[in-house]
Amino acid sequence: MISSELKKFINSSEFEKVVQDIYCSAKKEDIEDERQRYLKTLDEAVELYGDGDYHIISSPGRVEISGNHTDHQRGNVVAASINIDNLCFVKKTDDMKVSFADKVFGKNEIDISNLSVHEEEKSNTKSILRGTAARYKELGYGIGGFRAYQDMRVLVGSGLSSSACFEILITEIYNYFYNDNKIDAVERAMISQWVENNFFGKPCGLMDQMAISVGSFVSIDFYDKDKPKIEKQSFSFGDYGYQLLVINTRDGHADLTDEYAAIPAEMKEVAKYYGVEVLSQVDENEFFKDINKLRLAIKNDRAILRAYHYFNENNRAKELNKALKERDIDTVLAIMKKSGNSSYKFLQNVYAASSTKNQGVAIAIAMSNKFIGDNGICRVQGGGFAGTIQVILENDMVSKFIANMEEIFGKDSIMPVEIRNSGTKVII
Repeated sequence: MISSELKKFINSSEFEKVVQDIYCSAKKEDIEDERQRYLKTLDEAVELYGDGDYHIISSPGRVEISGNHTDHQRGNVVAASINIDNLCFVKKTDDMKVSFADKVFGKNEIDISNLSVHEEEKSNTKSILRGTAARYKELGYGIGGFRAYQDMRVLVGSGLSSSACFEILITEIYNYFYNDNKIDAVERAMISQWVENNFFGKPCGLMDQMAISVGSFVSIDFYDKDKPKIEKQSFSFGDYGYQLLVINTRDGHADLTDEYAAIPAEMKEVAKYYGVEVLSQVDENEFFKDINKLRLAIKNDRAILRAYHYFNENNRAKELNKALKERDIDTVLAIMKKSGNSSYKFLQNVYAASSTKNQGVAIAIAMSNKFIGDNGICRVQGGGFAGTIQVILENDMVSKFIANMEEIFGKDSIMPVEIRNSGTKVII
């Protein structure tokens, strides 16, 4: 639609349904806030790229519910998409030029006639734009140019997986404009992971991309890396009188790639002892029998503790999926709490070993626990080391909790979030 037609849609009653679906709210003030955001972002896109046949795409962030750092070992996870998103206005072009802009990273432009890895582009926006086109072409899919402008709410360093949010957004652009929307959410997630591994240069697992692409609560068994088993279901903490909150400690992830990379690398050290690639291929009973042998052989106690976390966490993710099906909120919360404790003690991803004086996540967990007592849970969120924690708290305590925590981490550092039922999607 040209901008005038899009504005009519944004100002219509149909837009209210979009807000209810994507942002999980029917409140008039939330609808109006999103209406103004959409109109402003559209105007900025047109100012930058001129008018044209624009489409609107929303790509959400994600929270991890259980299965902390199990995905890269082809284990089990439970994660969910949330109502915080990146909003993108995009139009197709008849050339091979891609331009993507936002207020955080500015305008990034590439020519996708050249799809080789550019070393100087690693860890930046261009690597995702080029890498996605390269993978699509390698798989026999169509590619072409576009102009896109986004408003970012899934901020870098927020712990809500800004990289996967952006990656899945780009796969959806190529899918919608050049492949008749025929590439399903699972394959788009796998394409995005490949791009992050091979072009962006980060050895991530597949959980973030899958949760964002598929949407809602999603349980994933990654054992068969080519055909992960996925179970999607609807569940709301609000139905049981709880609010999910994310606390942004405002510690960035930018220089922590080596810390993240060490986790899968060390887990694979243990797997290698058994002659296999990843821990999901190891008999956990054998592992627990062999602790002393492992210590002598690999001489890395942290690797053994991280493997210990993996086996227990993998089982927790399966148990949590069962609890979600049974709508057993007490068990859901108990498993999430155990998961967080294991991440802190055994996975050791609450603070970076390379920077022990910076422990914002640990401070957030300590102060949240002090406030919560037995009225909820808190835990490290996602990859860890910096960024965010999750808190699930009884509704009547939320306002006071936010006020207390903002004194430590600053205004707007605590984000109430809801689980949205859709993954990355073209709205119109």
